[in-house]
Amino acid sequence: MKIKSYEIFRCDAGWRLFSFLKLVTDTGPVGWSEYNESFGSPGLSGVIEALMPSVVGMDPMDIEMVNAVLATKSTQSRGGVVRQAIAAIENALLDIKGKALGVPVYQLFGGKLRDRIPVYWSHCGSYRMRNPDLCGTPAVRSYDDFMRTGEEVRQKGFTACKTNIAMEVDGKLRAYRPGFVVGKGFPERNWDAFIARSAAKTVEAFRAGVGPDVGIMLDTNFHFRTEGFKRIAEAVGPTGLTWLELDIHDPRSIAMIREHAPCPIASGETLLERRDFRPYLEAYAFDTAIVDVIWNGFAESLKIASLADVYEVNVAPHNFYGHLASAISAHFCAAVPNFRIMEIDIDGVPWRDEIVDNPPVFENGDYILPKGPGWGVEPNEAAMRRHPPKSYVVTQ
Repeated sequence: MKIKSYEIFRCDAGWRLFSFLKLVTDTGPVGWSEYNESFGSPGLSGVIEALMPSVVGMDPMDIEMVNAVLATKSTQSRGGVVRQAIAAIENALLDIKGKALGVPVYQLFGGKLRDRIPVYWSHCGSYRMRNPDLCGTPAVRSYDDFMRTGEEVRQKGFTACKTNIAMEVDGKLRAYRPGFVVGKGFPERNWDAFIARSAAKTVEAFRAGVGPDVGIMLDTNFHFRTEGFKRIAEAVGPTGLTWLELDIHDPRSIAMIREHAPCPIASGETLLERRDFRPYLEAYAFDTAIVDVIWNGFAESLKIASLADVYEVNVAPHNFYGHLASAISAHFCAAVPNFRIMEIDIDGVPWRDEIVDNPPVFENGDYILPKGPGWGVEPNEAAMRRHPPKSYVVTQ
């Protein structure tokens, strides 16, 4: 069996794109992966197209050989969109291999440890604040609306949710995102008392809605520097966070925050390969290591999880993509022993379920692992073509 050809699909997802790689073999099996190029990874499709001539003609069953070839082709530019392109190719190859052998991908790596995957509702209230019309959901315009969203989380049976800082300016809620968007706080990313109070109000509103037993995470991304993250941790500490999530490209800074924070710290979603994770684990910077399976590739993500296990650290996938990406992340969650909880977006564009043949099934706050060979989820090409990509902007 050889890789004969490939095709890239892009689908409108409202304020972003869903992107897919399809690999075709000369004997029939087709492999799919999902990747993300609309947020922080410009030109990723072009990198995939540049690498694919080295893959066409190779045996899709020899995945480590393909990875070795692609690593050699990109030695001088390790990481970044190159790693993400290799990951997209690797994940599609695994889909082929699973289908060819008639087994789910997790079966290729020792089998599953669980088939019910606890999840947390990500961007909870945040999408409803920024894009309610695109999501077809009630708009979040006040902290009371955040509380009502929290009530919905609890009523639907989810055991945890994650949100982002919202601040009230002139009677209107706005997302605080200076690490991503030009606006208030950019580029210095300083904290102040108002922003710290806003973070506390955001989490307090959710706590009032979800009650005492549902977990709450606050994701602060790259929106502060070390001092600011420390102050935000102090502000939200009394709410009993499951974790404060943050990103700093300096392991000792996160370790210092973790040492003094009144809540657990999660980080790592922008790190690539074991080489990036190693200094953070050696510094004991994480309570939970966030691993992006779509960026790193499934096999490399398992190796990262094994490395984290040595340091007694559990892992959680970074997963705010479409349904195929969620299935890939779920296979990762099923296969690793040191699993914490899986991220997933519940709100999204109304046509998101059309894009795959097997949308997610949730029971009592768990994602039910798909059955079937490969990833167990197949993209619908006709549905993707009904929603072609269009221009999008990151909005505040």
